[in-house]
Amino acid sequence: MILNCGEALIDMVAGQTRDDQAAFVPHSGGAVMNTAVALGRLGVPSGFFAGLSSDFFGTQLKAHLQKSHVSYDLCPISDAATTLAFVQLANGQAKYAFFDENTALRGLSQNDIPDLPDEVDALFFGGISLAYGACAETYETMLMNAAETHVTMIDPNIRPSFVRDETAFRARIERMVSASDIVKLSDEDLEWLSSAGDIATNARALLAKGTKLVLITQGSDGATAYHNDYEVFVPTVPVDLSDSDTIGAGDTFNAGVLASLHEAGLLKKGAIAQLSKEDAENVVAYGMKAARITVSRKGANPPWKSEL
Repeated sequence: MILNCGEALIDMVAGQTRDDQAAFVPHSGGAVMNTAVALGRLGVPSGFFAGLSSDFFGTQLKAHLQKSHVSYDLCPISDAATTLAFVQLANGQAKYAFFDENTALRGLSQNDIPDLPDEVDALFFGGISLAYGACAETYETMLMNAAETHVTMIDPNIRPSFVRDETAFRARIERMVSASDIVKLSDEDLEWLSSAGDIATNARALLAKGTKLVLITQGSDGATAYHNDYEVFVPTVPVDLSDSDTIGAGDTFNAGVLASLHEAGLLKKGAIAQLSKEDAENVVAYGMKAARITVSRKGANPPWKSEL
């Protein structure tokens, strides 16, 4: 099983009623939950760990997880509210406004860290859950505790406006990145985290800190895998965004990467350290193929395995 550790929330996506009134439609979302759902739909044993609410939005999130064959047995359930993210789209690109204070997500604490079941092979971390507060510290502790014995992957999915203490955030992400086997960043995330330098230089600086595989997505251009022994670029097949959006694209890419490694029997620490160039190219290509289906339709709606 891959245990996905991070936020689940409601994306309130801008739309219109039948009589052309402005409206917001509640969609189940959150970067890490999107990855968990995508993994479940791709046929990979998938689990989710975060603070969930007992409110009606929390019920919606749990139903969404269950429908996509994702276990949430380890999640603490509280009376705190569900995090809401109001989303507006411009040319298919999403902009967010978060309502996250005193929510079930933020209430996650060190006391909620579960004993990992034997079937957990890998853990994935990321999203706004790492930005600040007790939940960010809790996820860091989980990653550090698991890193010696389990494959770990992180996608910080950085939203600078969400960061309250930049110094503390940068330090936490650097520690988590250095301890992870796989790191995925967008080119914008890499630029925000790194000092001056080109993409390749900054990606290889992460490898030098201990990471085994660095994946950099570059929007419509494609994605590059960086390993100590090589780098490999996979271009994107263009998608018409006139009637769709990019919500959940990176999250689905992450799931595709992990699913590909799982299917190939490579989701092991030693295998990732020794990953061949051909295997890395296949992993990136599968992640991009899955993400392309997500961006071909509205919202974070990852594909089922039969669609690939």
